[in-house]
Amino acid sequence: MRTGKLASTPSLMPTALPAPMNVFYEEDGGFKVGGVIADNTTSLQVEAPHGKRAKIKSAQVLLRFGEPALAEFMGRAQSLADEIDIDFLWQCSPPEEFGFEPLAREYFGRTPSALESAALLIRLHGAPMYFYKKGKGRYKAAPEDALRAALASVERKRLQAQRQAEYVAQLAAFKLPAEFAPLIDQLLYRPDRAGIESKALDEACAQLRLTPARLLQKCGALESEYDYHLKRFLFEHFPGGAGFPPLPALAAPADLAVSDAAAFSIDDATTTEIDDAFSVTMRNDGGFRVGIYIAAPALGIAPDSPIDAAARARLSTVYMPGGKITMLPQTAIDAFTLHEAHACPALSIVLDLAADCTVRACQTRLERVEIAANLRHDALEQVFNEDALERGHVDHPYGRELTALWRFATQLEALRGAAESGQEPRIDYSFYVEDGRVRIAERRRGSPIDKVVSELMIYVNTEWGRQLAEHGFAAIYRSQAAGKVKMSTVAAAHQGLGVDQYAWASSPLRRYVDLVNQRQLIAMLRGEAPVYARNDERLLGAMRDFELAYDAYAQFQRHMERYWCLRWLLQEGVSASGAAVVRDNLVRLDRLPLVVRVPSLPELPAGSRVEVEISAIDLMEVTLHCEYRQRAAA
Repeated sequence: MRTGKLASTPSLMPTALPAPMNVFYEEDGGFKVGGVIADNTTSLQVEAPHGKRAKIKSAQVLLRFGEPALAEFMGRAQSLADEIDIDFLWQCSPPEEFGFEPLAREYFGRTPSALESAALLIRLHGAPMYFYKKGKGRYKAAPEDALRAALASVERKRLQAQRQAEYVAQLAAFKLPAEFAPLIDQLLYRPDRAGIESKALDEACAQLRLTPARLLQKCGALESEYDYHLKRFLFEHFPGGAGFPPLPALAAPADLAVSDAAAFSIDDATTTEIDDAFSVTMRNDGGFRVGIYIAAPALGIAPDSPIDAAARARLSTVYMPGGKITMLPQTAIDAFTLHEAHACPALSIVLDLAADCTVRACQTRLERVEIAANLRHDALEQVFNEDALERGHVDHPYGRELTALWRFATQLEALRGAAESGQEPRIDYSFYVEDGRVRIAERRRGSPIDKVVSELMIYVNTEWGRQLAEHGFAAIYRSQAAGKVKMSTVAAAHQGLGVDQYAWASSPLRRYVDLVNQRQLIAMLRGEAPVYARNDERLLGAMRDFELAYDAYAQFQRHMERYWCLRWLLQEGVSASGAAVVRDNLVRLDRLPLVVRVPSLPELPAGSRVEVEISAIDLMEVTLHCEYRQRAAA
């Protein structure tokens, strides 16, 4: 310990201590300071103000200083750097590359202190728009044009950030910014993550804990959940809208021979594209003649014509409860649909049948057929059903004809090996939407009506597929092997239907592949060259695109049917329902084509009857919550 006495002793005069040596150096793209512990020429051992020691290279050192104190240096240098006018500094810097020390002398007008040099260096380094780094302590002023562009970009980003904040505030108050109105569909279904509108919407949703759809609905941008689902589908598959551009009118050809039969169609009440109709002519020997008539739009829609291009773009009619988007414009449908009280052009199969329904002769024709009636399911099912057939009398103006068709359809079903096996018949559902209310009607698959229509359509598609293959005409076929269904231009067996080949040709008003196949059939009948060669890209492309579109349209239809099932539950105030176990914890609700997961369901065999409670129906997400209540009687 030093004392005053020792200090006064002449022989112990104090010697001056060396000033501490500190360094200002660059590391990892930033500046640091440290006290020198050891200087090894090419490297130094330094100690940071907080006590951490490190080894640095001498080449990293930019300045050596003794004052101010190490702990104060960086704070004071930064404060001084903040006072430096960066625009003035850029203006007084030389156009060529320079070191920071000469510029510091120029800026301060004298030899700067270490603190001032460090401050200027910090300012240079922190303004990359103004000064480009060229090496250790060396920079180059940005060209004026580049600087102006960079500053404009910064200002633009500042204004965007300000506008984004304004958008967030408006959305948080459930007010739709005016700029959002034309972007609603894009924001919902394909947001531009780099756009300030999408960023603002995401930020507002995070604040409010709402989905974009819910928030925009609260802002009045969505009329309803239905609107949200429909617009999502249209945005993806009909970006130009569901309407048609101006197209030329079509007229049905009038030069076809007229059939002497009077035909009738069988369709749902909402069907306007009536593709098929039938006739039956009884003979004295107990046999009868059956006519199967398919609408013939291929007679008026030329390949690669404007209407064909419109149909090719859509590939199929899109169905949804309460509406549809047709493949063809209404003028084309009106010209070729098999409408009641009209003589309509048709591609026909005429069959001569024996009394036991054996086919004696089969002929394909192009003709006009008088459509005497468009029969509808809802009315026809009241009289044409199993009970009426069992009694032997169908009380309907076409009762004899319907009975004959049912006998023939039953024979066809047996020949395919698809006769009923005693299993519980599947239920189909029809949706009827009017004024926002939905009615869901059950219809048993395999009913007499269903059997007649489906079996006769299978027959014409099988027969025409055979004729096209035998004549060497390319066509689009649907086949099934080992449980896998595919489309091909080569005739192959459809194991699920039990037929040797199956070409879709029975719905040319609603499916583009049927229209393509119908063109081939007409050319075959007329003895003309095929419209499509086997390797025609139009044929192959239509087949590929049809599969994708058909699957997407079917998925949308299922989605909307689920939506309307939930609407029905809310409409009818259903809070509990009977259900049948499908598997695991999946159940199918009674009276609805609705399969839901019930987490609380105990382990039960498939087919078990249960009762479930229904809650938390969300029409936007198309979800609901079900809780197991109890087992129910079979």
